[in-house]
Amino acid sequence: MIFLETGSWLVYWHRNLFIFYCYAIIKIMKVGFFEINKNEREALGERFKENELYFSEDKLDKEHLTASADFDVVSIFVGSKIDKEVLGNLPNLKYIATRSMGYDHIDLEECVKRNVLVSNAPHYGGNTVAEWTFALILNLLRKVYKAIDQIKETGSFNTENLQGVELAGKTIGVIGTGRIGKEVVKIGKVFGMNVIAFDVNQDLEFAKTTGFVYEDKLENLLEKSDIVSLHVNYSETTHHLINKENIKFIKKGGYLINTARGPVIETEALVWALSEKILAGAGLDVLEEEGVIKDELDFLTRGHPQEHNLKTILQDHVLMKMDNVLITPHNAFNSKEAVKRILDTTIENVKAFIDGNPINLIKL
Repeated sequence: MIFLETGSWLVYWHRNLFIFYCYAIIKIMKVGFFEINKNEREALGERFKENELYFSEDKLDKEHLTASADFDVVSIFVGSKIDKEVLGNLPNLKYIATRSMGYDHIDLEECVKRNVLVSNAPHYGGNTVAEWTFALILNLLRKVYKAIDQIKETGSFNTENLQGVELAGKTIGVIGTGRIGKEVVKIGKVFGMNVIAFDVNQDLEFAKTTGFVYEDKLENLLEKSDIVSLHVNYSETTHHLINKENIKFIKKGGYLINTARGPVIETEALVWALSEKILAGAGLDVLEEEGVIKDELDFLTRGHPQEHNLKTILQDHVLMKMDNVLITPHNAFNSKEAVKRILDTTIENVKAFIDGNPINLIKL
C-alpha cells in the first residue's frame, strides 16, 4: 500500500477502498499483463477469465505503450519502467502489481498523486537469491567456471591455474539484513564463515540467535570482510552505496557480490578497484544500465542518450570482459519454485484488489 501514517492519508485510504469496492461490483476490469511468457499467460488467463485481459511479452514503458491504454490494472516485471509519462498515458489506471520484491522501476510519488496503488511480491525468494549469491561466491573463490571452461575448450585436466580459496574461516560482510540478507547470513554460518553485517535497521535478536555482529559503520564492514555481499533495496539512499570514496576501504584481495540492484554500486568505482587489484574479483547478477544493455539494438535505433550514462554502459562492457568478474543476467530469482511463488502471489494480489481488499501494498 502506498500509505502515509497521517490523518489525511487515512481518509484517502478508506475513501479509495470504498471506490475500489464499488468499482469491482459495477464494472469488469481491464487488466494488462506485461513481460509475460506462454505458461504464465495460460495460468493468468484461467484465473481472471471474467475480466478483459491483455497479454504482452514486451515490457511496459513509454516506448511500448499500446493503443489499448485504458487499463484499470497492470502487472509488470523489473524490465518495465513506470514513470510520470507512462502513468500520464494510462488515465484509468488504479493499481499496479509488480512481480518482484523490488519496486525501484515504479515512480511511487507519481502513483500517490494519481491515486494508483502498488503492490509487490515480498516473500517469493529469500532463499532463492541467497542460493544464487553463494553460487557466485563459490564460482569465484573456487574457480569453478574456469575449470569447466578449460575442460570444454581444451580438454585439459591440468589444475595448475585452478587453485582457489575456501569459505570456512573467511569473513563475509552482509549489507542489508532483510529476508534475503538473513538467508545469506544463515548459509554463511553453515559454511563456517565469520559473519558481520551492516544495516540501518539492525535486527539484534536475529544477530544474537544466529551468532553474528553488526558493524556500526559501513567502512568498518568493508575493512574487515573477505567477501562483501549486497542485499539492499534500491533508493536514493542506497544509490552508489559502494562508491569511489568507500570502495578503497575494502580489504585488499576481497570479493564484491551484488544480487540486489545495479546502481547500488558505482560502476566506475568497481572497474577502478578491480583494475588496481584492490578487489580480487566480483560476482554480479545486476549492473547499472542493465536495461539498456539488454535492449541495445532498441537503444541504438531509438535511444535517448540524455537519459542514460553512456560512460557507465561502456564500463559495463569492460566488466563483462574481465576474467575475474562473473556476470549473470539478473537471474538470481529464477528458480522453478520461486517463479511459481511469484505467479501465485501476483494472482492473489490482483484478485484481492479486484475484490476490493488489496494486499501487499507498498508503503512510501
